[in-house]
Amino acid sequence: MNTYDVAVIGSGPGGYVAAIRCAQLGLKTAIIEKYSTMGGTCLNVGCIPSKALLDSSHHYEDAIHHFEEHGIEISGDVKVNLKKMIERKASVVEQTTKGIEFLMSKNKIDTYEGVGSFKSKTEINITSAEGKSETIEAKHTIIATGSKPASLPFIEIDKERIITSTEALKLKEVPKHLLVIGGGVIGLELGQVYQRLGAEVTVIEYMDRILPTMDGAQSKELTKVFKKKKMNLAVSHKVTSVENTGKEVIIKAEDKKGKEVEFKGDYCLVAVGRKPYTEGLNADAAGVKLNDRGQVEVNEHLQTNVENIYAIGDVVKGAMLAHKASEEGVLVAETIAGQKPHINYNLIPGVVYTWPEVASVGKTEEQLKEAKVEYKSGQFPMRALGRSRASGDIDGFVKILADKNTDEVLGIHMVGARVADLIAEAVVAMEYRASAEDISRMSHAHPTYAEAVKEAALAATDNIPIHI
Repeated sequence: MNTYDVAVIGSGPGGYVAAIRCAQLGLKTAIIEKYSTMGGTCLNVGCIPSKALLDSSHHYEDAIHHFEEHGIEISGDVKVNLKKMIERKASVVEQTTKGIEFLMSKNKIDTYEGVGSFKSKTEINITSAEGKSETIEAKHTIIATGSKPASLPFIEIDKERIITSTEALKLKEVPKHLLVIGGGVIGLELGQVYQRLGAEVTVIEYMDRILPTMDGAQSKELTKVFKKKKMNLAVSHKVTSVENTGKEVIIKAEDKKGKEVEFKGDYCLVAVGRKPYTEGLNADAAGVKLNDRGQVEVNEHLQTNVENIYAIGDVVKGAMLAHKASEEGVLVAETIAGQKPHINYNLIPGVVYTWPEVASVGKTEEQLKEAKVEYKSGQFPMRALGRSRASGDIDGFVKILADKNTDEVLGIHMVGARVADLIAEAVVAMEYRASAEDISRMSHAHPTYAEAVKEAALAATDNIPIHI
């Protein structure tokens, strides 16, 4: 029986990062992955493939709607080759997953393909797809089994007309009318992909706005942009039934007045979130407790009730974000090695990769009001920037929320071009507990989208931005 200091179950952004950090710290490490490719949901059927399709569809949209205004003329029709687009996406995924395999080899991490199942708190049985079984022993185990798409109890996912994000990434045709249940990150990103490619898209959301967990100003701005692009948004609608009639999907829902509304399309994407995945883990055999939501229970050190077993990422409480899982992987590896790491969960940024992009870190205005925190707000529109006008990306804003008395930045919320990258400036500033004035006095290159951060800080400091 092979023996390890650490065994990691799951090779997503939490698991593979944890394994690498363990190996870097001198711990003999093994990683167990159910599938034939590494990288988990994020690399295989989540973050990476969806961004590949978002970028491809964005190029197409620019070609048919924006090239002419830039003086670029195309002779003949611009056509979508969905098959080739999907093939490119698959190639990006393959390159990325092979990169993880290389990192495992480089760091001398033993890899096992199969389902990792506890036999005891120190023994893990690994069963391959062919049914072959072997057992390894580990002083410490990190559970990083991730999540899978959630649904509603009355919806039957047939993977043909009624689909999840996994199937949406490999459709063989562009839908005529794509119905999306859920106005969160996944639904909006994939909805925009297919709308760009020519589908009519209707998003049906239970809450009274899209992106209900983000700052209300961001939701309002993205709603305005999507309506301008003719995306149908049905908020405050409770879905009551979903039926595949053969070549059509019929959704029935109740609006906020209780009136029944019917939606018809040829595909329905169920994007109501994700749920922890622990199938086959056999947590009971190790004595590991799960809560009533199916999550592995952990303390502030991400340690389960069994002292040598930890859990990270989507399978534990908190935001289901790849980078959050990675940070937790590092924290657990360093904890096992005897170090004293920490994570500031308030400073884990959230990003939506629509166009314009949406990014946030820290507290929303709604959260500050609920907590009765005295704050001030400064906001600056992207359309006032020379860089935005030059690129034609004038939608969006940067909003900074600061403590009314101390001026410390409490939250930064953005909508606009490349704000997925720009949010890192906000994270750094808040990590060092910057005031709005601190940011306003830092030089920002001109012309850039980042100037909106400086201007919003000026607006939050004394309400006198320079360029509006």
